[in-house]
Amino acid sequence: MSAPSIEKINCLIIGSGPAGYTAAIYASRANLAPVLYTGKEPGGQLTITNDVENYPGYPNGVLGPQMMEDFKNQAVRFGTDIRYEMIEKVDFSGPVHKIWSETGHEIHADAVILATGASARWLGLESEQRLMNHGVSACAVCDGFFFRGQEVAVVGAGDTAAEEATYLAKLCKKVHLLVRRDEMRASKIMQERVLKTENLEVHWNTVTEEILGTDNVEGARVKNVVTGEETILPVTGFFVAIGHKPNTELFEGWIEMHDNKYLKTVPGRSYTNRDGVFACGDAQDHIYRQAVTAAGSGCMAALDAERYLSEKGII
Repeated sequence: MSAPSIEKINCLIIGSGPAGYTAAIYASRANLAPVLYTGKEPGGQLTITNDVENYPGYPNGVLGPQMMEDFKNQAVRFGTDIRYEMIEKVDFSGPVHKIWSETGHEIHADAVILATGASARWLGLESEQRLMNHGVSACAVCDGFFFRGQEVAVVGAGDTAAEEATYLAKLCKKVHLLVRRDEMRASKIMQERVLKTENLEVHWNTVTEEILGTDNVEGARVKNVVTGEETILPVTGFFVAIGHKPNTELFEGWIEMHDNKYLKTVPGRSYTNRDGVFACGDAQDHIYRQAVTAAGSGCMAALDAERYLSEKGII
């Protein structure tokens, strides 16, 4: 029985959100003949986002899935080979990087761009999933605009929750911050901002029992875990801010990571600790996590990969 063939390519892109597709556009226009593996969620988090109004070039807004379809079509137009598979194993030990897909296909790539993104952490409520994009969101900067003048709730106790709550307080009539303990994990300066914001009420020792509504959020049933008292908050927006999980497990042991498992890159560049391996998008950005910043970093990764391949005399 003959051994399976090995595919040799210049540039492999792992991931298909704004970062991965933008990297593909730049890499294909530079004649790198990139191959892109989409992963299990082609288009990334934007495929579960309804209206996107803060991305330049869409003056009337755009649906998240349509935006990712536009990105994909542009990458295909310039010759990107898109494959709807997962990458299951990598070996970055040598100058030629070895990668295996879920079907066992082996690829040897001179340059690899990691754009696997990050996933929001959720509470795990049935009502949360049912009302996602119908009032439930994991990004206040993305969706807060739609709740101007309304009453909303934010769940979380860290800096992200504090930032989202104070951001929403500038847009909304009232913000309820739901904290499950009697203290916050946020930095002292962020806690001070929360407590000084007049239209922001903190509910201590509070958990969410259910998000109410059929087609849209119409309220939230919460419970004080100390007293057992249940309350219905008259909110029309519900923001989950309990963190994000970078999709980087595949690269553990190969790529240096921060304590929170986001990939480390050279400041201002996309270089990782492995020659020829570049990282972009939310897999390495735990601060901004926006489509436009992800796309920008995808551009950077493709340009860095092109420069690397040129310096090595590969292209």
